[in-house]
Amino acid sequence: MTASAAVTAGYTLAAGPVRADVITTSTDGLDAGDIKIKVADGEMPGYFARPKGLANPPVILVAMEIFGLHEYIRDVTRRLAKLGALAVAPDYYFRKGVDLTKITDIPQLLPIVNAKPDAELLSDLDSTVAWAKAQGGNTDRLGIIGFCRGGRTVWEYAAHSSTLKAGASFYGPPVDPPNIPGWPKSPTQLASEMKAPVIGLYGEADQGIPVPTVEALKEALAKANKPAEFKIYPGAPHGFHADYRPSYRKEAAEDAWNQMQAWFRKYKVLG
Repeated sequence: MTASAAVTAGYTLAAGPVRADVITTSTDGLDAGDIKIKVADGEMPGYFARPKGLANPPVILVAMEIFGLHEYIRDVTRRLAKLGALAVAPDYYFRKGVDLTKITDIPQLLPIVNAKPDAELLSDLDSTVAWAKAQGGNTDRLGIIGFCRGGRTVWEYAAHSSTLKAGASFYGPPVDPPNIPGWPKSPTQLASEMKAPVIGLYGEADQGIPVPTVEALKEALAKANKPAEFKIYPGAPHGFHADYRPSYRKEAAEDAWNQMQAWFRKYKVLG
């Protein structure tokens, strides 16, 4: 896929070259589209998808990477709707007033996304849950899925929300970068505070998340008697589920998606 075609399709160039054979999930049988979610200081953009005519569906939050609410995240939202959920992807970086999908360099992105305080992030997710409930979603069956930075968000939200039933973190960093204001505790530091079970899905060849840091998180959760599972895929790099990027690894991605579904069924998020 050319750069211009990638932008037209709704991807972001900062994520790197876009593969030609990205997964595309249709809206057949779904209601889907852009939304506005009421938050403490205004309206937050988002994207939702849900099965047509299904009353009281479970709710799954989709926590995006740092690249904004682009087509891969929207497609994942539709994939979850095909599983029977009301899936919602909030654009919680909106307050910066820039479209992250239009930024071409990661060094430009990082100061924007790193400035997001955890307290505000968690409040935005709570507001997204409230929106889903008002739309007839069953928030007694609430899940969250996230990728990369969104995978960190899964761990953080699992330590925050007493409503959450389960989470799935795709390569969410267990340890935060040093000295980021507004990020009081990393996922590993929050292990004893986890209120919902999370499955962690990681790549053994992830250059940014060394396997020992994943093992340390696993040990901290076990020591705190918190239910969690981990799967580390041999040879898989960071972003192995991101089917629009060269990092995509089909076998690992498909297995991880199945692991997520089984986890959500185990904890009654999915039927």
